[in-house]
Amino acid sequence: MARPSPYPAELRRRAVRMVAEVRPDYPTEWAAMKAVASKLGIGTAETVRQWVRRDQIDNGNRPGVTTEESAQVKALKKEVAELKRANEILKAAASFFAAELDRPHLRS
Repeated sequence: MARPSPYPAELRRRAVRMVAEVRPDYPTEWAAMKAVASKLGIGTAETVRQWVRRDQIDNGNRPGVTTEESAQVKALKKEVAELKRANEILKAAASFFAAELDRPHLRS
């Protein structure tokens, strides 16, 4: 399970907006990200880069799996695992009861 981010969602959105706003003032996007990270007190520029890339993917500006799709896949995988467990329980119960029916019973 992923560790929750120490940075609030609003700070992440603000950092992404700031990178877009200050990008023309810097020779590269990476330089803009480093500047925004230092201004906002974010540990590394790599963190800001990941937020910017995630925003680009979510907005359709970059290919990749969106946050929503990723959450859907995760939920579906969880549901599949639950259904597999339920099937195993049902199979075990069915074989138990089938064995009970096959066993000869003495009538008195």
